[in-house]
Amino acid sequence: MSDFRGRGLSALRAKIAALEADGRADAGVQPFGAPELDQRLPGGGLPLGRWHEVVGTGLEVETSAAPAAFAALAAAPLARRGEAVWVMRRDDLWAPGLAGLGFPPERLIQVLARDEAEALSVMEDALATVGVAAVFGEVEAVDLTAGRRLQLACEKRGATGFVLRRRPFGGTARAEAAGSVAATRWRVASAPSEPAAGELGLGAPRWRVELERCRGGRPGAWILEASEAYSWEAGDVAHPLRLVADLGDRELAPAQPATRRAA
Repeated sequence: MSDFRGRGLSALRAKIAALEADGRADAGVQPFGAPELDQRLPGGGLPLGRWHEVVGTGLEVETSAAPAAFAALAAAPLARRGEAVWVMRRDDLWAPGLAGLGFPPERLIQVLARDEAEALSVMEDALATVGVAAVFGEVEAVDLTAGRRLQLACEKRGATGFVLRRRPFGGTARAEAAGSVAATRWRVASAPSEPAAGELGLGAPRWRVELERCRGGRPGAWILEASEAYSWEAGDVAHPLRLVADLGDRELAPAQPATRRAA
């Protein structure tokens, strides 16, 4: 009798495991398409099925404009896999601006959270939802417990999270946890744009991007810009972020063809 019950319990556990694995994506990585950047990331690209931390500098700690733009473009290729959920503490996300950068607004679901705890809770639920490929969350800080919960939610379906460290209403910043389970930590600031050769006016938006911490990778700093050749609607395989300069050696990067591929 005990053997029969043991076999029945094992079968039940196997069914539960199969149900939990149903819909789980093979995470892998998402290359930026620039070797100078990709070679510093484990596996040659942004790790998927993990969550990443993006922070700003100066006033960006409150507005988070540059970090939000970088995170949206880093996640834009994921929109072909499913929906994107943006969890906010302040209702000031401008979807047409994201569309102008190349992010598909029709894939975007916006959620306004009442407080920090609710924002983290919504992020966790969204990451574990079938059909969601990317989740953005504007929060002040993520302690180790919340970070582990976010990671478990990422692993459940293979979704990728982006925590935008933002203090939306000013005031004193919360103390940061001593450690973090984020796969990467990026610091993003706006950079001067440059018009194309022979043209006047403003060029494509640019950002100074620093990879401050990366599990299994190496830090680095670059100037990236929004690729004007990228078209989500046309199924472009290029990444919407283009490398302009590697700040490690201060040399301009060679021009990248608009059709460079990202696996």
